[in-house]
Amino acid sequence: MIEPCQAGSGAIDTIRAYHERTKHHLNGYARGPEYLDWDSQPDPFRRFSSAPLISLPLNPDPGGGVAAFDKAGISKLLELSMGISAWKQYGPDRWALRCNPSSGNLHPTEAYLVCSGIAGLVDAIYHYAPREHALEQRAAIVGDESQSYCLLGLTSIAWREAWKYGERAYRYVQLDVGHALGAVRYAAALLGWRVSLLSPGDTAIGDLLGLSREGDFKGAESEQPDLLLQIHAAGLERLDRLPEGRQWQGRANALGGEPYLKWPLIDEAHQACLEEHPDYTPSRTAPDPTTEGRAQLAQLIRQRRSAQAFIGEQSSLPISQLEDFLAALMPQRGHPPWDLWPGTPHLHLVLFIHRVEGLTPGLYTLPRRSGLLPELASALSETFQWQPTPITSDELPLHRLAEGDLRGVARTLACHQEIASASSFSFCMLAEFDRALERGASAYRHLHWEAGLIGQAAYLEAERIGMRGTGIGCFFDDSVHLALGIEDTRWQTLYHFTVGFPQPDTRLQTLPPYANLVTARPPE
Repeated sequence: MIEPCQAGSGAIDTIRAYHERTKHHLNGYARGPEYLDWDSQPDPFRRFSSAPLISLPLNPDPGGGVAAFDKAGISKLLELSMGISAWKQYGPDRWALRCNPSSGNLHPTEAYLVCSGIAGLVDAIYHYAPREHALEQRAAIVGDESQSYCLLGLTSIAWREAWKYGERAYRYVQLDVGHALGAVRYAAALLGWRVSLLSPGDTAIGDLLGLSREGDFKGAESEQPDLLLQIHAAGLERLDRLPEGRQWQGRANALGGEPYLKWPLIDEAHQACLEEHPDYTPSRTAPDPTTEGRAQLAQLIRQRRSAQAFIGEQSSLPISQLEDFLAALMPQRGHPPWDLWPGTPHLHLVLFIHRVEGLTPGLYTLPRRSGLLPELASALSETFQWQPTPITSDELPLHRLAEGDLRGVARTLACHQEIASASSFSFCMLAEFDRALERGASAYRHLHWEAGLIGQAAYLEAERIGMRGTGIGCFFDDSVHLALGIEDTRWQTLYHFTVGFPQPDTRLQTLPPYANLVTARPPE
């Protein structure tokens, strides 16, 4: 798995304390702002003033074979992973939807491109501007000019989430890193490309992307380094060393969001989770998707939405579709995005089945790695049944724990949200919490990244089976544990998800993502 650096017990104690303090309870929520002034919401788009803006082509979807590793290919990768998928409008209010899901549609994740030898692009360090679908050239690079490479860095602006969610926001920021990681992997698969995790450590990533240049962020919200990925079309040529930036340009914009409340607990959690030189096991090689599969994948990426409400009476689905859905969340198959995740899965599913033809309503569980059933059974309630289902197999070890109509329970545990009960099914992701933290405090980030990966796979698979999904970050943590019979911190729930037939909001107008750019910037 991802091997975090061995942090001291102080860092682990800090992140354990953060997790406990930011739990929601039936009698009170984690600390957050007392009210929200939506007119002062932080700017969802970071820009760097005076940095040259390089437009990216709005090119058609790739056909068969591997896409050319050039400016047009990079454009498609960024558009289908971090770009805008649509605009929504209600009266005078207008907001963007993106291909990468985000908690509250607040989008703390930023993307940077570091490339050399890519046709059509100057060797440089760029920031991706999704609203303009363009690259801001932050710096030229110093490195081995004989090497061709494409690196993609992901960073986070925690303030965008903290503005709405307060202290719990650090969790959501890390979930969104996992969402974005999955979005990049799916987009690369569509192009026939591969993605590998690099492991230079947080400081090196921050230095490479210019995040440590305090003058460039004076008066603006800082960014935290998350991941560095290498995008490649064939065999991976490892870099001897990371390039360096020179002749830096641009100054980050302030995002706003007054009154500017401080949430020092988020900074404490971030400092505890810093890592240097983690050991990433090499990624596995996945089969390339077929041409037909790529066309469908592009459509699913663009149409993905978070359902706001479900039509309960219509949210029944055949058991075969549930089987397909769950199989897409299992890492053993080695397909994207799981070929990117470099280790043993540490998150497992507990499902509230409401309306599935061929399955009795009730509580079910799905371990995501083999041999875990006995350990999971010892941690959960002794009253559970552990009965196989018609689709139970070695590859899909789904078992029923209890029968009954649990719609009310699911709704209550999900902060009384009806989307958890009006759906066909919902599920929570249980993490092997104590085991992961034995490796260091930064494992807390990795658990949430894995949860976000599961979430991104669930979003696209829900669309593929003709339904729609929604990630649920608000749930009563220990009430979930109590319902499952969990009495300690060996297992902790980190993320919830629900799937059903969406209830459309006819008040909203949907607008295309880049209509204003099409005439000014025709496809290349």
